[in-house]
Amino acid sequence: MLPSDGDMSGFLAQAQAMQQQLLQAQQELAETEVTGSAGGGLVTATVRGTGELVGLVIQPEAADPEDTETLADLVVAAVRDANHQVQAVTAAKLGPLAGGLGGGLGGGLPF
Repeated sequence: MLPSDGDMSGFLAQAQAMQQQLLQAQQELAETEVTGSAGGGLVTATVRGTGELVGLVIQPEAADPEDTETLADLVVAAVRDANHQVQAVTAAKLGPLAGGLGGGLGGGLPF
C-alpha cells in the first residue's frame, strides 16, 4: 500500500532520516558508559552501552579471603545493575525512534 497522498519520495526521505537518527543513537550508545554498584558501593562495574564490561572496582573491605562467594555475588550484582542502567538508557534513546515507525513494523508502515 502506498502513502495516501501517493508521494513515495517523501516517504522514502522520512525513512532515510529515521535510519540516520537510529544510526546516530546507536553510535551514542556505543560511546556511553554507565556504572552500577552493589554492597553500598563495595563493588562498582562500568559497562558501555554495547554491554561491554570496561571497568570493575572492588573496595578492599569487600575482599574477604574466607568468603569469596559474597564477593562473587557482589560482582554479579554490580554488573547486573550496570546492565539494567544500559537498558534504560537504550530505551530512552531508541524509544522515540521506534514510536516514529507508526505503531511498529507490523502495524504502521504503509507498504
